[in-house]
Amino acid sequence: MYLYWIICYIVGTFLTAWWVGKWKKTDLRTRRSGNLGARNAGAVLGKSAFLVTFLGDALKGVLVICIGFYFQFSYEYIAIGGLFVILGHLFPFWLKFKGGKGIATFIGVALTYNTLLFGIFALLFLLLILILRSATLSMIVAFFAYACICLLYPAFQDAWPLSIAIFIILIRHRFDMIESWNERWWKKTI
Repeated sequence: MYLYWIICYIVGTFLTAWWVGKWKKTDLRTRRSGNLGARNAGAVLGKSAFLVTFLGDALKGVLVICIGFYFQFSYEYIAIGGLFVILGHLFPFWLKFKGGKGIATFIGVALTYNTLLFGIFALLFLLLILILRSATLSMIVAFFAYACICLLYPAFQDAWPLSIAIFIILIRHRFDMIESWNERWWKKTI
């Protein structure tokens, strides 16, 4: 079990944005937000860099969950593996613990771990984006709902480690959340 979790963390440390940046001879850690994620890769290097980075980061989430299911680990242990792949993405040891923000990796984990729960998350996100017109604020609410479902509904309680992952991801997004809040709501009241 512990070996699986260690492997999950190590898989998480392979940041697609870093490799895309190397290929394009650009250190994304020094450009724009400095984040090694799909959003920064897309802003600096274009749409194709966003897509490649998003898919690469999501696929590592898919990979570790599939490995857990292949070896027939319990749902709880697999969810802990999901937490570890996300932690690897957020805090890669070989990049001084400065990685991405975890959205794409979480999506890969969540989609593969429990399709129904992911469907609720995705549907809520899409509905909220129509109402709020902000991907960041919609994602926050959808993440919060996902975490609450994991913690409150017995059918999904084995996914509690993903609630911890969400909490850590939201901390990593705190400045984006403040910026989105100020842009959408604060300026309207002035």
